[in-house]
Amino acid sequence: MGFNATGNIAHASTSAAQENVLEWVKKDKRRMLHVVYRVGDLDRTIKFYTECLGMKLLRRRDIPEERYTNAFLGYGPEDSHFVIELTYNYGVDKYDIGAGFGHFGIAVEDVTKTVDLIKAKGGKVTREPGPVKGGSTVIAFIEDPDGYKFELLERGPTPEPLCQVMLRVGDLDRSINFYEKAFGMELLRKRDNPEYKYTIAMMGYGPEDKNAVLELTYNYGVSEYDKGNGYAQIAIGTDDVYKTAEAIKLSGGKITREPGPLPGINTKITACLDPDGWKSVFVDNIDFLKELD
Repeated sequence: MGFNATGNIAHASTSAAQENVLEWVKKDKRRMLHVVYRVGDLDRTIKFYTECLGMKLLRRRDIPEERYTNAFLGYGPEDSHFVIELTYNYGVDKYDIGAGFGHFGIAVEDVTKTVDLIKAKGGKVTREPGPVKGGSTVIAFIEDPDGYKFELLERGPTPEPLCQVMLRVGDLDRSINFYEKAFGMELLRKRDNPEYKYTIAMMGYGPEDKNAVLELTYNYGVSEYDKGNGYAQIAIGTDDVYKTAEAIKLSGGKITREPGPLPGINTKITACLDPDGWKSVFVDNIDFLKELD
């Protein structure tokens, strides 16, 4: 009898601790920091993004001992904007983007004007400007020199022009549940398109017109995707990488790097995979700001 009571108390306190961690996630100060992917020619990509998409080169760092170079590009400083982190691995000029990665979204005030500029610079337009299927928002699709797709969305002035990362998933409800619980994201909206046999869910840390969001797409009947080796991950800021890792484990995510400081730079991170195998990295908020100084 005494043993059972002790067991029940231990179980109750464990459950309470787990619940506390998942409650903490909702209050944690989280923000999408950057999206990381690999390109075959860094200078060519920087030229395209700055000249055609109006981004700024924010910083560049070469790590010769690891044989790679990073370039950070975006529409404003990294401490307040979602940005792109490009990775160039020495000697690798081509990547397989795969079928799982969808596109990046950029909000522009005039899609037609932006497309004309991209064409004038030799960029590839894969969908001419026009209203989205079943809606009124004017969009266009373009491809960068490596074949990554960008959706241009016509919107008024926004503090976050780099506004979307679209990934395809095999079970939308499972993904929504995971990103809400483990990542503390909100389901901003969900839209089913039975005519075109797909459903999308917008997940994020604030309204779409002011924040970068994750667009998850479920194509009817497709449960698995080839992810290729081009797209890498999204980085998200957190106040506590240790609690974050705990919440991810409790929510069925897989930790691929246990929480702790990175060798050499001491920034605390943890990395994980979602139920579809998409990778995310959580970075300590204070350490991240120190890194930018």
